[in-house]
Amino acid sequence: MATIKHIEGLTIEQIQEEVNRGGKFVTFEYCISILVMTFKHPTDIYFIRADESAFVKGLPYSLISLLLGWWGIPWGPIYTIWSLVTNIRGGEDLTIQVMESFEQQTAWHS
Repeated sequence: MATIKHIEGLTIEQIQEEVNRGGKFVTFEYCISILVMTFKHPTDIYFIRADESAFVKGLPYSLISLLLGWWGIPWGPIYTIWSLVTNIRGGEDLTIQVMESFEQQTAWHS
């Protein structure tokens, strides 16, 4: 499984409770261009608590894309816009997949 940020010190039960309140696991995207080559990558998985803003957490990656992604030809503008839209919407929601993975790990260790 990919690295998950912001779950340090939390039990699976605490994470489940936070997810029930509206917390979620997301990845953001960023785009970097080097002349004719453009790279679009997802970030690690971030745990966003119910009282936190996914938009704010994704802002640094949107800024990276705006500064470094748009000028690559031809994919720079396309990937930059794609990354911005994903980040503005709060990232790609992976909550179901992550929680299923936790459940499988818990069952496997029981």
